[in-house]
Amino acid sequence: MNAETQIKEIQLRIAQIMIDELQLEDVTAETFGPDIDLIDEVGIDSMDLATVALVLRDEYAVRIDEDDYPKLTTISLIAQYIYSKQPAA
Repeated sequence: MNAETQIKEIQLRIAQIMIDELQLEDVTAETFGPDIDLIDEVGIDSMDLATVALVLRDEYAVRIDEDDYPKLTTISLIAQYIYSKQPAA
């Protein structure tokens, strides 16, 4: 599986986690745009991001540093971050 495919799969999983954890309505993982600004367009705050980060840590065994939270403003950026932190297969 190439990097692009893996990142797309991570993006879909992150979208589903956000929908579930933040109880977002009227959106699915497939329609949750990977480049939508999570703060400005979705209204996610730092507590929401911390909640999602904990779930992602458990799911991917990747630690998301709190100092990196401000950079992780889209699902696409979060997916690339997680991909880059995973051990090489």
